[in-house]
Amino acid sequence: MKYTPTAILTTLVAFTAGAPVSINPRAANEIFVASKGDANNIFDGIGYGADAYHIYTGDGSSAAGWPKMSQWVSFQQMFDTNANTMKTACTNLGMASGSDTTDNEIAHIYQAIQSVAAVTGVDHRFVLAILMQESLGCVRVYTTNTGVANPGHAGAHTCNPAPKGVSGSMTFPCPYDQIQGMIQDGVGGTQAGAGLAGCLNDVVAAAQAAGATGMDGSNSQVYYQAARFYNSGSVDTTNLGNGFSSTNCYASDVANRLTGWRTVNKTCYLDGLAGLEKTRWARLTEQNIGS
Repeated sequence: MKYTPTAILTTLVAFTAGAPVSINPRAANEIFVASKGDANNIFDGIGYGADAYHIYTGDGSSAAGWPKMSQWVSFQQMFDTNANTMKTACTNLGMASGSDTTDNEIAHIYQAIQSVAAVTGVDHRFVLAILMQESLGCVRVYTTNTGVANPGHAGAHTCNPAPKGVSGSMTFPCPYDQIQGMIQDGVGGTQAGAGLAGCLNDVVAAAQAAGATGMDGSNSQVYYQAARFYNSGSVDTTNLGNGFSSTNCYASDVANRLTGWRTVNKTCYLDGLAGLEKTRWARLTEQNIGS
């Protein structure tokens, strides 16, 4: 199914390369100040890309083998191919039968991503990649808590307030305002923690403080480091495979999603060799998504 768009509606932290730095609390509704994105351009990449997985290690730079933005897929094709995953995401994550995301809810996700990307300046493809990494597009995903309650797609809004393994009160259907709120919280941030825009701002500020040039919204390395920041709250800029207490493969996963990865088994060994013997779905149902 093809989804078409409707009308498109700080504290910066410097850190030394190689040293972990925690994100500080900040205001909600941040904007990516070094944005180069255009949410109106839905055909902004190479098309569908390839459903393949390559492990990436190091600092997130193209010199270290990470994909350049010119290798990213287009938002429209990326959404179209991930929509099928969204339709079975909830049950594949071990949720109750009948909890899966509907076509109308998927259309709401599309509209919300476009709306939030236009306001915050965060590339809509990066927003979609993080959404898929966190919840696979399940609008009734359970709440995770690794020190801070993390409901929905990554914020305070939710259509399922219960944690994994606990019967809660799911909302059917999940209304647009809740879906938009989840995505806004995850991208713009909340009082409880930074969103993608804040993480991107921190990465750019740190690079500038270190004297680096070209680290803005047109450089894919900024996004990969921000993904590491978003997942773990700290970043070793020389080793994005260091998840501290979070998912080591997170930044590599996001890079692969941005070049077309969807369903094939991933080959990232950073979270344990035993995991490579399992299917992607089996691994996902055994862990807190995005934790």
